[in-house]
Amino acid sequence: MAEISDGADRGWVATNLGLIGGIAAYVAWGLVPLYFQAAKQIPPKEMLAHRVIWSLIVVSVLFSLTGGRSRLAGSIRDWKAIRLLFLSTPLIVLNWYVFIYGVTSGQTVQTSLGYFLLPLVNVMIGMVLFRERLSGMQWFALSLVASGVSLMIVGVGIFPWIALTLAVSFSMYGICRKLAPVDSDVGLFIETLLMLPFALVMLGIWESDGDLHFGHYSRAFDLLIAASGIVTTFPLLCFAYAIRRLKFITIGFLQYIAPTLAMATAVLISGEPFTMSHARSFALIWLGLIVFLADAVRKLRSTSARQERVAASRKAERFVGDETGSTLY
Repeated sequence: MAEISDGADRGWVATNLGLIGGIAAYVAWGLVPLYFQAAKQIPPKEMLAHRVIWSLIVVSVLFSLTGGRSRLAGSIRDWKAIRLLFLSTPLIVLNWYVFIYGVTSGQTVQTSLGYFLLPLVNVMIGMVLFRERLSGMQWFALSLVASGVSLMIVGVGIFPWIALTLAVSFSMYGICRKLAPVDSDVGLFIETLLMLPFALVMLGIWESDGDLHFGHYSRAFDLLIAASGIVTTFPLLCFAYAIRRLKFITIGFLQYIAPTLAMATAVLISGEPFTMSHARSFALIWLGLIVFLADAVRKLRSTSARQERVAASRKAERFVGDETGSTLY
């Protein structure tokens, strides 16, 4: 009994630490727009280049502290992983650039919309690429979201290209990283290493043209730019810790912390407009997400109940087999 209790206690602690890690990751991601707002005088292309370099430095330090070199060596020898990371790298570059551009141009509300759309874009990509079939509730959820996006185009008068680019690029990136057999920190290291030559060349060109901001203002300004490495890697490492300890449905609910917090800070702190047309559009999109999540929870409970019935049936068959002296398995 003591062993069972100890195991249950360890499981409870691991789950709660995983929950803390997941919340920390998504809160950090939700506050990231405030960082890019503080550094908005830096052009998005230069900030992207610095984000690559400083993220690589941070991950390299972590590797030296945690013995990640052996995992890196194994991943480099895996040609399938390298091919997928060659595909994921331009996708994450596009995602990072559009996100930075959206925030620094005063369109954080639209960047948050992109991450609200993400799970439903995943469904649509699964339908197109993997020919997955949608349930009636999923079709209904998609129709609500499509109505919300259409209302934004008509009512707000903008085509949400930032939101759609963020959602599609990150969804495709997620597919590549899901298929690539590498840890998140190893994958980030390889991706930033692949981006490094381009980042260094571009920084060199901007320096020769007199357009580089880093090193030409103040030490505090340079430290702000260098902090992009921690801003990038901290939530990713928290997420990697959480994903191994929490159920996917829990992660699915936690992921809405980031865009909700980003939108709240954009409207309440940065003063971005949020009109009645925005409210109607987001209401339809959120309703679609609620329908989608409710359907996912219903299916998960149904699957769990089915598995429990199968397990109970097999246990009963084993018991009957033991009682009659026969061997069922």
